[in-house]
Amino acid sequence: MSDLENLQYIAYLDAPFCEAAKDYFCREYKITAFEKPFKTIKQVIEFISENPDSTAVLPVENSTDGTVRETLDNLITAKNPNIKILSEYSMPVHYGLLSRTTEIYSITGIIAPPDVLSKCSEYIQHEMPFNLNIIEAASIDEAARSLQNYNLTYASIGCEKTAEKFNLNILKENINDDKSNHTKYILVGDYETPRSSCDTTCLAFTAENKPGALLNVLNVFMENQVNMSYIASYSSRNRFDEYIIIVNIDGHIKNGKILKTVKDVKDKTSFMKFLGSYPKSDSMVNVR
Repeated sequence: MSDLENLQYIAYLDAPFCEAAKDYFCREYKITAFEKPFKTIKQVIEFISENPDSTAVLPVENSTDGTVRETLDNLITAKNPNIKILSEYSMPVHYGLLSRTTEIYSITGIIAPPDVLSKCSEYIQHEMPFNLNIIEAASIDEAARSLQNYNLTYASIGCEKTAEKFNLNILKENINDDKSNHTKYILVGDYETPRSSCDTTCLAFTAENKPGALLNVLNVFMENQVNMSYIASYSSRNRFDEYIIIVNIDGHIKNGKILKTVKDVKDKTSFMKFLGSYPKSDSMVNVR
């Protein structure tokens, strides 16, 4: 996508792993645009909807926690209906123990968000002091920033990007309980993607709330001999008994068979949104 070299802005969720994913996409597509971090996913999508010369990086799925529905909801309802997924990348989630000191055995306190503490509970329970002082923080960045208010015996939990941003030492790498955990990040914007040798097309739709409605939609893929590589659902914000179905199918929208399939799905659903065709990503970038 050579058009991305002339971008004016690249927006992203202001979180260390998302920032690391942003760095990857910038390297991959030679993006040298102005960086625009935002506190919420909604703010990111609103910004690129109002600025057509921009793109954005957002989390879309975690192998442990599942679909990031806020990302999908805001993509589906974006003011600019042409915003779609341009690329994807899966990144391992590796947490590290960070501190201003280099002496890991001097640590007596730890600062981190509750969810991060939970994901590193085995290490904290078995490798840290029994009387460890645990302080909860609102975010990974806030925890790292607050270390300046404590003595050198305190540490925080974050990733390599956190250590780089706040000039901290990584005392111990990969302290999270689930060593296989990873998050998929997407690059989104109002741009066209060319066909590649291995593409996926993402669709979001809702089926009517009646017997056989979802089966009739899924039969479209079989009838057109199109493979579904991924399917997930989550409850709609519009109605209690309505669900958004997310499907990835093999192939690019510029392929005639895929285009016909998308049209057939639209005919059999109460709502459908094309979320993009882009190259599959099976590799991971190692970020700690």
